[in-house]
Amino acid sequence: MKLLIIINDAPYGTEKAYNALRIANQTNKDFPETEVCIFLMADAVGCAIANQNTPNGYYNIERMLKLSLNKGTTLKLCGSCMDARGFKIDNMLDGAELSTMAELTQFIAESTQVLTF
Repeated sequence: MKLLIIINDAPYGTEKAYNALRIANQTNKDFPETEVCIFLMADAVGCAIANQNTPNGYYNIERMLKLSLNKGTTLKLCGSCMDARGFKIDNMLDGAELSTMAELTQFIAESTQVLTF
């Protein structure tokens, strides 16, 4: 099975990215044979910024993404969304890869399930 999770919202402010990553990490734990891909678009590309420092007791999107990556999740970032926000891949988590709409549409076509947040 292939699971594609598309996140559009910023890492903090709503809990959409948080909940999407909870699902990704639970899937990795309970169904390790499932291929998980996370595609960050729009303000969600900020989820992959390295060295996030959140207050104690507050969830940390960077740590959640690292956990997913360590379990084999593929992490793709929309290149045009990155450019629009002035983000550079050098400032992103190790393992994050720039991507395109063409690659996203291929992931959608190949996926068994697609979730959007």
